[in-house]
Amino acid sequence: MSEKLVGACIFGQSGGPTAVINASAYGVIKTALEAEAITKVYGAAHGIKGVLDDKLYIMDEEDPEELAYLLHTPSSELGSCRYKIADPDVDDTDYKRILEIFKKYNVRYFFYNGGNDSMDTCNKISRYMESVGYECRVMGVPKTIDNDLFGTDHCPGFASAAKYIATSCMEISKDARVYDNGMITIVEIMGRHAGWLAASAALATAYGSGPDLIYLPEVDFDMDKFLNDVKTVYDREGKVLVAVSEGIHYSDGRFVSEAKTSATDGFGHAQLGGLAAMLAEIVKEHTGAKVRGIELSLLQRCGSHLASLTDINEAFGAGQVAVENAVEGITGKMVAFEREMVDGKYSCKYVLLPLSSVANFEKKVPLEWINAEQNGLTDEFIEYVLPLIQGEPELPKENSLPRYARLKKVIAK
Repeated sequence: MSEKLVGACIFGQSGGPTAVINASAYGVIKTALEAEAITKVYGAAHGIKGVLDDKLYIMDEEDPEELAYLLHTPSSELGSCRYKIADPDVDDTDYKRILEIFKKYNVRYFFYNGGNDSMDTCNKISRYMESVGYECRVMGVPKTIDNDLFGTDHCPGFASAAKYIATSCMEISKDARVYDNGMITIVEIMGRHAGWLAASAALATAYGSGPDLIYLPEVDFDMDKFLNDVKTVYDREGKVLVAVSEGIHYSDGRFVSEAKTSATDGFGHAQLGGLAAMLAEIVKEHTGAKVRGIELSLLQRCGSHLASLTDINEAFGAGQVAVENAVEGITGKMVAFEREMVDGKYSCKYVLLPLSSVANFEKKVPLEWINAEQNGLTDEFIEYVLPLIQGEPELPKENSLPRYARLKKVIAK
């Protein structure tokens, strides 16, 4: 592959939104607009579906000042999707269409921003373009609040969600302990198979007021033990705050919330929910106490007002590094984070991983970071996550409300 590859680029966002995914978008778009080898910068409307539908936004026509607001704009400003493309060896229909669009706009660079399934999509496109001899450099930009991407110390979006969860649990804890009557509160937190988000509630306990008990999907859930744990704390304190990951499951693999499973997403993953309300009913029946179930739901994904400045800066850097390396001739990689300690302080180093080593693998909370009773976290987890939530961004405001990017989104013809 020649070092000098001149052509347009497409950037797309996929999967669930976060508080900082648009910071990565800005990292890609700004760096691509400044790169001599990249002749035009397009944003795909709703991820890979925008490519398939030939719906691309011309980012060159956006005001630079407006693009800068992406740093502090939550969710996926270009639109996201949950679309699973088939293996090209089984069905290459989508790939032929993607190649057609790439040729139409002379796209030689493709950047895809997402989590596990998005890296799978990225990897498949990279392999297909190589197989048909079309020179296009494909790079994955990581994103997921779940923090379950394999090979990277952490993921953009996780830290801000963790900060939101910890802060919310501290506030809930203060509220739940205000009256002199007994009460049990159960907070449901996102996380299907990996418990990084629910684990983040431990920050609230370590630094003020938070959950007495935390349950993660990394270990099998035992209802009898759970009820005994809750009753033990309740009998001792008269108040109990519990944090549970939505994906907690029994030893046979069934989700505890299975009866409440509502649907599946485009990748066949169960959409969980209703766990807190279900457990609240069971605990109420078992203890006779006043019990309240709270589901943070979508609120924990895009809480940009509690975003970590560290998270924002690293998310931007991930997009920037992806473009810089692609222009230098790199393809088929995902930008990953490697933790370093420099002069005793946390530092993030950007490294590149083969997409094939990342796609469809999940990283879970290490079992040694879960306490012996399997209802809380150790100090090692606190030491891991605390540096990631640091820093308060200067958020742009308009009439004391958040000022988000207002893009023109001019459609390419």
